[in-house]
Amino acid sequence: MQRRRILFILFLIYFVFAILLNSVGTVILQVIANYGVGKSAASVLEGFKDLPIAIVSFLVASFLPRLGYKRAMLTGLAIVTAACLAMPLVPGFATAKLLFLSVGVAFALTKVSVYSTLGLIATSRRHHAGMMNTLEGFFMVGVLCAYWVFSFFIDSANPASQSWLNVYWLLAALCALTFVLLLATPFDERLAALPAERTPAQDFAAMLRLFFKPLVCIFVVTAFLYVLIEQSVGTWLPTFNNEILMLPAAMSVQVTSIFAACLAIGRLSAGVILRRLHWYPVMNVCLLGMGAVVLVALPLTHGVTADAGVTWLTAPPAAFLFPLIGLFMAPIYPGINSVMLSSLPQHQHSAMTGLLVIFSALGGTTGSLITGYVFGAFSGHTAFYLTLVPIAVVLVMLYFFRRAVDGAGDAATSPPAVDTDANRAA
Repeated sequence: MQRRRILFILFLIYFVFAILLNSVGTVILQVIANYGVGKSAASVLEGFKDLPIAIVSFLVASFLPRLGYKRAMLTGLAIVTAACLAMPLVPGFATAKLLFLSVGVAFALTKVSVYSTLGLIATSRRHHAGMMNTLEGFFMVGVLCAYWVFSFFIDSANPASQSWLNVYWLLAALCALTFVLLLATPFDERLAALPAERTPAQDFAAMLRLFFKPLVCIFVVTAFLYVLIEQSVGTWLPTFNNEILMLPAAMSVQVTSIFAACLAIGRLSAGVILRRLHWYPVMNVCLLGMGAVVLVALPLTHGVTADAGVTWLTAPPAAFLFPLIGLFMAPIYPGINSVMLSSLPQHQHSAMTGLLVIFSALGGTTGSLITGYVFGAFSGHTAFYLTLVPIAVVLVMLYFFRRAVDGAGDAATSPPAVDTDANRAA
């Protein structure tokens, strides 16, 4: 297979979906202004995006090797291309709901397929870990681009203008281009083929049985807790900046982009680092770094007074220091995902990614709800100090995760995917 070309296409796919997935806040703002939709009604767009991701992953992940990863990705790209074209052609709140429903379904198909395809082109465990971090880094670059791409088409002088819908012509073209590139690229998926004698029902049952393996149980709990932390910080950091650091609303959102930038830089850097170093010490350093940022930055947030003329130069130091937690947080999720997938045979990658997507969605929702409750009932300081608890638990879980991985032996996805040097370092 043409590894470099396939990898480029996977990065492009993730970049496109990052923009679409993370545009929900902007779209909520615009449908309120354009279609007279109330805030509570507009908020359902988040559910139209998230619920299909979890549901579709659960239902189809075990079947995707039969469909083919390339076909699944092509299907996902075709769905979002049509949905993007519908936005300017049939403008309305119902179309926005349909857009995010389509994005959720398509991303479920795509994420499982992309993760599984990485296993097909990886030459070693360290190579797999490096590619996984680079892939997730490109996703965060897409998140950053989403803010700027949409803002370019928004007419700030006329909030009721529907000029912002023109962004979907650009996104539809990008999706279509990615579809054509993927269609023209040959894939060899023989390593991921499921046993011919098994039925789809048996494939689904095998995915459920996979969850009860000790290694998988430890992994999904670790992934759940990590996403809980990331979503807690990412979702509530703008509110923290506004209510605790006394920054204006617009600036609170702008400063939050530092967190997204740190995640992107951290994952792209880890893509290089994890090709040279063993994952376990890197993950431990990252977790300790996260805890250190919390303990150093949060005390600086006490006693901040409101300043109507605050600028980027006069903002509290904590506004720039706390988002640096993203640098340390970034490598953990793709790192543990890579270790888990490269410890399983190829035909189980799709099912394992399905479980990962489900528990990631549950972790994100749980983290946002818990942090929101603590933020309202106690304070933002208490809410963010509480992130130290799951950080400590993840640190412990990684120890058991490493032992379970070592106990599982060298059950890699293919002979080249067994990195004997990495195993000796373990």
